[in-house]
Amino acid sequence: MATVFVEARPKGRPEESPITDYVVEDHADHVLGTFKTQKEAIDWARKNGHSPHVARVRHLNDKKKPDQWRAV
Repeated sequence: MATVFVEARPKGRPEESPITDYVVEDHADHVLGTFKTQKEAIDWARKNGHSPHVARVRHLNDKKKPDQWRAV
């Protein structure tokens, strides 16, 4: 089961600006899918045999620091 990351877009958006969509990415930042909601992204990842992780804090999303992510 590969670990994937569910991230809000646009990346680097200013605080309190709207989220346009969510993407599922691998460790190399390759986008595997784009979804309207975080739940849709998580459900897709699980259905496709991945272990989805979401950022603990939205502006912290360094994939090399596991304490910034939590499994869902």
